[in-house]
Amino acid sequence: MSALIGSDLIAGIQNSYELLQPLANPWLAEISEAEVEPLVLASVLLSLIVVYLAAKLGGELCARVNLPAVLGELVGGVIVGVSALHLIVFPEGGGEVQSLLMNFVGMTTGQAPEGLLRVFQGESEVISVMAELGVIILLFEIGLESDLKELIRVGPQAAMVAIVGVVAPFAVGTAGLIALFGIDTIPAVFAGAALTATSIGITAKVLAEMQKLSSKEGQIIIGAAVLDDVLGIIVLAVVASLAKTGEIEILNVAYLIAGAATFLVGSILVGRLLSPYFVMVVDQMKTRGQVIISSLIFAFVLAYIAAAIQLEAILGAFAAGLILAETSKHKELEEQISPIADMLVPIFFITVGARTDLSVLNPLEPANRAGLIIASFLVVVAVIGKVIAGFVIFGQPGVNRLAVGVGMIPRGEVGLVFAGVGAASGVLTESLDAAIIVMVIFTTFMAPPLLRMVFKTDDEVVAMPSADLEVAEEVESSPEAS
Repeated sequence: MSALIGSDLIAGIQNSYELLQPLANPWLAEISEAEVEPLVLASVLLSLIVVYLAAKLGGELCARVNLPAVLGELVGGVIVGVSALHLIVFPEGGGEVQSLLMNFVGMTTGQAPEGLLRVFQGESEVISVMAELGVIILLFEIGLESDLKELIRVGPQAAMVAIVGVVAPFAVGTAGLIALFGIDTIPAVFAGAALTATSIGITAKVLAEMQKLSSKEGQIIIGAAVLDDVLGIIVLAVVASLAKTGEIEILNVAYLIAGAATFLVGSILVGRLLSPYFVMVVDQMKTRGQVIISSLIFAFVLAYIAAAIQLEAILGAFAAGLILAETSKHKELEEQISPIADMLVPIFFITVGARTDLSVLNPLEPANRAGLIIASFLVVVAVIGKVIAGFVIFGQPGVNRLAVGVGMIPRGEVGLVFAGVGAASGVLTESLDAAIIVMVIFTTFMAPPLLRMVFKTDDEVVAMPSADLEVAEEVESSPEAS
């Protein structure tokens, strides 16, 4: 229904735009490139108004009903995105502007359709880049709040969680799609691969809001999610190669594995050696913002290196945060990075929600039914495959294994990347592509409240023995007991 309302609004504004366009000044009809740039800036500013309003309203509503604010940001993104109001929409390769916001810009400026399309593309690129910067800043902040020594200490457990969390859903998902639904091997492998990676951004944000990031469970989840990202990139490279050539390029896979291991270990080791010199240089600076600017330069350098060797830029930012967390400047840096994160991170979550097309959930559309049936299977495998990964933890008494498993559930933007690559390569059918999108939607939105629920249950269980102990002490000290 909301999608229909959004479509009607777009049609109404388009009709008004067509009626008003002949009345616009002639110089607006053939606007030059120099005159398009101010409109791109104006459109970006208008988009940011919508993004921040949606993020704050959604976050506040969720916070008031004791739900994670990030869930409200995701829901806000869905409402202003392609599923409902069509305010924040991204070009999908077509030559038409489907954004209600952009049509409003066209109506108020008298912009010609060709110029409006250029404005739309420019605005979308800027918002996409700002969203990517948002997740880079988020992972940098998460790195700063993490304990490298604790991450190393829980490294074996995190590695076990990551490996099981990748292998189990991939194997069961691929085999199930082939056996139960008769899907060809390569599409089944691609869909199974979409079940592997965890969206570290969503889980980390929820853990930070709950002040569980530095807990043993939080460190295992973060460590496993980082490894999941690396393994997910490798799996994506393998299945993409398989889709293109029908065979796996062993050298490419070996390069990715070696590059990931070398980058993560090498950057942390070298960074720890150089961090005293970093502090010394910063202390010698006299200009304003010396700590935050120097730290961002360091984070962006590592993010660039990670992206250049075909890893995720967020891994470099996370590594930079881990390194700088070991320095004497980490408290000051945490305080200074928070306002930047507050400004950029909501753009990322609103964008994830805005790109989510809920029309694939409509069972009244015959084309969606096959996808929904397959999606139900994928959702079950996606949830169980990650939850069981939490129960392989060893040598850590008292760890909430269910919380670790639940923390690995959300696929978020990572799953959408798999779906996008698969659809672009022509490997995935419409129903299978829709099924992956549905799986991403469910796992992304169900994880935050589930994570809060399992941690709350754990806190209640921990609190009970101390309460019982106090009662026992009162009984022992009472006159009747003596």
